[in-house]
Amino acid sequence: MTKVPDHIARMIRVDQAGEFGATRIYAGQLAVMGDRGPDSAEIAGMAEQEAGHRAKFDALMARRGVRPTALQPFWDRAGFALGAVTALIGPEAAMACTAAVETEIDDHYSRQLDRLEASGEDPELAAMIEEFREDEREHRDAALAAGAERAPAYPLLSGLIRIGCRAAIRISERV
Repeated sequence: MTKVPDHIARMIRVDQAGEFGATRIYAGQLAVMGDRGPDSAEIAGMAEQEAGHRAKFDALMARRGVRPTALQPFWDRAGFALGAVTALIGPEAAMACTAAVETEIDDHYSRQLDRLEASGEDPELAAMIEEFREDEREHRDAALAAGAERAPAYPLLSGLIRIGCRAAIRISERV
């Protein structure tokens, strides 16, 4: 197996961790909302897409020998808790969580694509990121259309979640 350059391994590791975290956020939301919430079907569809993204990153990690983040057990619990808490606040807060997370992921994936396209390296990873970024943008747009901005204290809630996402990205690249 060819050694994966460190910066590519970090990209794969953090992206897999992010997709894993997204599945856990949606699991927390659905645990609270069940199938009776006004946005449950939409959330379940998003969760299914994120699970597909995660499966593709899991396979890429296995093929390339990239280790997952050591913080996966923490992201498991933190993601579920974030999803559950925002769903407990209400459907708009659950959607605010999605909008905030997906905004950060869009920015993150865009930076990665810029770097990969500038260097011309790893077209397989670039194609995955580009495909998934479009899905994440659709999730963000759907969350906004579903009333994310009507959540209680939306600017504060969104801002805190976005800060948390940025911190999780930086930590997961390395740990």
